[in-house]
Amino acid sequence: MGGGLVMEESKTTSLRFLSVTILNILITFFELLGGIVSGSLSLISDAFHNFGDTFSIVLSYLANRLGNKKATPKNSYGYRRAEIISALFNSILLILISLFLLIEGISRIQHPENVKSGLMFWVAVISFFANLIAALLLHTGAHNNLNIKATYLHLLSDSLASIGVIIGSILIYFFNLTWIDPSITILVSLYIAYESLPIIKQTFSILMEGSPDINIEKVREDLLCIPEIKDVHHFHSWSINENELIASVHVNLPNLSLSEIEKVYSKIEQILKKKYNISHITIQAECTRGLKKAMCLSAEDENDIDLKLNK
Repeated sequence: MGGGLVMEESKTTSLRFLSVTILNILITFFELLGGIVSGSLSLISDAFHNFGDTFSIVLSYLANRLGNKKATPKNSYGYRRAEIISALFNSILLILISLFLLIEGISRIQHPENVKSGLMFWVAVISFFANLIAALLLHTGAHNNLNIKATYLHLLSDSLASIGVIIGSILIYFFNLTWIDPSITILVSLYIAYESLPIIKQTFSILMEGSPDINIEKVREDLLCIPEIKDVHHFHSWSINENELIASVHVNLPNLSLSEIEKVYSKIEQILKKKYNISHITIQAECTRGLKKAMCLSAEDENDIDLKLNK
């Protein structure tokens, strides 16, 4: 039953990605044409942004399909990291696009051009609703998936950019403030960068096997509450993606039978899964080896200890 739900969710996500891709391609050509005819930099820059979004959405879709593949003997943890790589690439692309828009916006302020505000307004209105529909299609999946979240932010930033263009076209029409057009472009570029940087930080941490936000000392205290455990050391945790945590830990136990040790393992797994949301746990039982050793020792610290013991 669980597998059926996953397959159904995967089909729904794939259909949404396809719908968003087609919609985004149409928006791109519509805005580019409207920007060229009206002379609006903000429309042209938004068209380029949408073109980048289209590429990102296709990449996200492929990563989503790959991420849903079953684990293999060679890739025993599956392919979920594909979506993390996609989210990182998409976010970096957003930063590059924002830099391009920032430079173009500053250049246009220095050399203002006439803009057909009426055409600019109607193109922006249509683009806003199209982008909003595309963003809503991915809104649900954006809460639990960094890959979809990065794509969702692409589309949301496009919607906000369209609002800026609409306001700008009204101001240009009534007050002939031509500097408004490039100013909107600059504001949008800064917003895009602001929203993208946290995703880059999080995805980079996952890919670098960074430890998730888990209090190691608290884990140790919780495990020492199990009567059979004398000490805990070498606790390591890392993320496969933003939802799946993995951990390994060494515990010192009395000289118990294998069946008794398995009961202790069950208690450990129950604590780590329920309290810390760790999905996969590797446990190593030891009698005196590593007893009273620090919870996490670096490779250098372990080498120093080995050298002292050998002396």
